Amino acid sequence: MLKPAKSKNKKRPISDLVKRAKHQIKVLRGKKHSLQFRFSSSDHPLIALGTEYGGWTFVDDDDLKGSVIISAGLGEDASFDVAFANRYGAKVIIVDPTPRAVVHFEQISDRFGLPSSQSFNSTGQQDPAAYELSEIDTSKLILVKKALWNAVTSVRFYEPKDKKNVSHSISNFQNEYSKETDYIDVPAIDMISMLDEMGVDLSQVKLVKLDIEGAEIEVIRHMLSKDFYPKQILLEIDELNFPSKVAYGRATEVSTLLKKRGYKVVWSDGRANFLFYRKQ
Repeated sequence: MLKPAKSKNKKRPISDLVKRAKHQIKVLRGKKHSLQFRFSSSDHPLIALGTEYGGWTFVDDDDLKGSVIISAGLGEDASFDVAFANRYGAKVIIVDPTPRAVVHFEQISDRFGLPSSQSFNSTGQQDPAAYELSEIDTSKLILVKKALWNAVTSVRFYEPKDKKNVSHSISNFQNEYSKETDYIDVPAIDMISMLDEMGVDLSQVKLVKLDIEGAEIEVIRHMLSKDFYPKQILLEIDELNFPSKVAYGRATEVSTLLKKRGYKVVWSDGRANFLFYRKQ
């Protein structure tokens, strides 16, 4: 809470305090976190797959062919997941319990084996007919209807501030980390337990994509504590889109954790999306 400056004569007018508060908010929002810079490494063959809304940039490594990847956070745009499975013949494990995301995946799975019949749009809410699914089946695209977390448990999944949006959040950063806004209860699982249940060896997983609305730090902290080091981590630090001391602190923590384990940033969009790469 802002306190008025001491004065020998009288208290500072409320209007001055409001102006000061607005100025501090403006400065904070204009501030760049140390991670927020546009960067693209020329030392790695980068490739981008998916729509502008749902697409991701990563390193086009040979070991991605026939690999397993984890893609946490689906929403209503699976353009990256489908394109990745098609290009590399990979198994894509999608993790998302959001009701609308589950419905979207079911609509996609109903079209397995069919070609695309229309173009993608720019809204982030794709028509299932836009996906190229001729070579896709249940062995290539799998949905786990749970929240990715640091334990096998049940969590509160807070609804977005704008009800038109699809993404829910465990941390509820969109509502200033409040515990009082609307939520649904969903089952949660940690990455190691999930892979063990599916019979997937950790060495098979070459890439992990985390777009999980503020739960990234807890998931990465747990993942690294179990000595699980996928070569590529595609990370959206959603909290950087809502600047605050808490957001910057959590972003610093996750980047520090990864760098200590040998990861480095080889691509960033200058906002909240990052590609961390670790030489094996």
